[in-house]
Amino acid sequence: MSDAMKWCSRIFTLIGILVFVKMPVLAQCAMCRATVENNVSEGDIGIGAGLNTGILYLFILPYVVISTIGFFWYRSSKREKERLLKNQHIIQNAAQRTN
Repeated sequence: MSDAMKWCSRIFTLIGILVFVKMPVLAQCAMCRATVENNVSEGDIGIGAGLNTGILYLFILPYVVISTIGFFWYRSSKREKERLLKNQHIIQNAAQRTN
């Protein structure tokens, strides 16, 4: 198994563990909405801004994870291709020397 495959299997295992681990939730969507509406009506937008930041964080995180995996996969395949080409050139040079 190549290093890239080991790395990917570790990442997928970690993601699988994180998906199946359940954490207690302190509030539900209806409760958050009621709290934000109440605070905004009183002129306090701090909780609403924090909630929006949290939503954006949760929205962007899967794209960051997938992009990171894609980057490392691309880099690994590029290095592997360069290594194969280098080995091919070495073999061709050795074959030319024997002729």
